[in-house]
Amino acid sequence: MPVRSPAPPSELPPESPRCAAPVLSASGLAISRAGRPVLRGIDLDLAPGGLLQVLGPNGSGKTSLLRVLCGLAMADAGTLHWRGRPVRAADPDYQQALAYVGHTNGIDPDLSPAENLRFAARLAGSDDSADGVARALAAQGLERVANAPVRTLSQGQRRRVALARLSLAQRALWLLDEPVTALDADACARFDAQLGAHLAAGGMAVIATHQLLPAGGAVLHLGAPA
Repeated sequence: MPVRSPAPPSELPPESPRCAAPVLSASGLAISRAGRPVLRGIDLDLAPGGLLQVLGPNGSGKTSLLRVLCGLAMADAGTLHWRGRPVRAADPDYQQALAYVGHTNGIDPDLSPAENLRFAARLAGSDDSADGVARALAAQGLERVANAPVRTLSQGQRRRVALARLSLAQRALWLLDEPVTALDADACARFDAQLGAHLAAGGMAVIATHQLLPAGGAVLHLGAPA
């Protein structure tokens, strides 16, 4: 089902145009999983400040779509453009502009949250200072466990460590697969604030979810698997 994102929200800074041209565009995407067609005819446009929520049950193709958008898988058909040019395999400009959080948190269980964030920040060429890491962890309410081994944390705390990395990477495009899985109400509210700040600064996000998040944006409804 074709989806076009709405104009950026009114809280965007004055320098961000309300009717900006799309930065991320997809047209006619067709995606298979294990040789079985999952999605077809997927169109989307995302401009600065834009959010697309991909809504659907398990098996509907949400993760497959995100994997194509982040370059971990190839579409069977269709085109993907970033800033007006086609996205190629392992496109360095595109990869440097996105942050992906999948079902797995991608953190080392033998390191502490602070160590994981410092390592991720160095890889991203971002602020890995103690103050920067501390602020990112505090925004997720993780101050008390900042130096504990990740393997001792709950699933919700581990998810919050993964989300804290987004605040350090400073990437324009967030691709998030069920980001609030295992989060309690307080952690969900913290993520909502984090996402709102990202969008208000002109960032963009595509989020796969079972239930709509309060941030709004455009919605792509995927049906039940065949």
